[in-house]
This record gives sequence, structure tokens and C-alpha cells, in this order.
Amino acid sequence: MGWTPPSGGDHLPSDVTRATAASSCHMDIAKHVFQLHAVMAQTGEIQRIKLKRNQVIEFFTRREPSLVVMEACGSAHCWARQLMSLGHDVKLIAPRSVRPFVLRNKTDAADARAIWTAAQQPDARFVAVKTEAQQAILALHRLSARN
Repeated sequence: MGWTPPSGGDHLPSDVTRATAASSCHMDIAKHVFQLHAVMAQTGEIQRIKLKRNQVIEFFTRREPSLVVMEACGSAHCWARQLMSLGHDVKLIAPRSVRPFVLRNKTDAADARAIWTAAQQPDARFVAVKTEAQQAILALHRLSARN
């Protein structure tokens, strides 16, 4: 009788084994499931990978350091800091740079592909990754602006 992973769903999908080096990995962040559009460095092969929130860090821990691009939002800064601590080069792209490249129905996979397309444009606008302190100060400014 062989070993089976726990039923809690914390393990990676069966098609995601030891990750090879990717020249770039473009990630659409959602509430429960993250969609990745990874382009392999050696072959140019495109992998479309769905990960649950609790699988993301494990996936990127196994992946050799690569470029990770995400659409800038509040939680993207937190994810960027975590991925940078694992040795990945992380870029956050401005949402208005991505929007024109969502061609059809708005799905997580289409968004991840749009992030990939937008990141290749010469006029793509990237956003600096904020520290926790910078995010806290911005939150205080927003709170004081409401009063």
C-alpha cells in the first residue's frame, strides 16, 4: 500500500512536480485560486498552472529563481515580498497597463496571459514593491482622508 497525500488539499497538483527554471512566471491573484502563466526558459513552452492560496509558497520554493510579474494591488505587495525572500525577481505591473490585453472573457487564465503580454510591452508601467511600513503609512493616510 503506497503513501497518499493528506486530503486537506495542501499538496501541489499532480502535474506540478519539481519545477524547472522559468524565464518568467505571470500570476493572477484571486481570493482562493491563483492562475500562473509560466514561460519556460529553455523551450519556450507555456505552462498554465492553477494553485490554491496555500500552495503558492511551496510552488515558488521548489522553482528556481525567476522573474515573477503580478498586477499591482494591496495583496500583491505582500506576495512580492515573500517571493523576493525566496530569491525571485518580482515586478508589479500597473493594472491600467494590463487591461487592454484582456481579449475575451475575463477569467483568471485570461488575466494571467494579459499580464504576460503587458509585461513584454516597451511602455509597460511597473510599480515599486512597497515595504510593510510604507503600506501601513498609506493606510493611515487613507483613514485620515476619510475624516
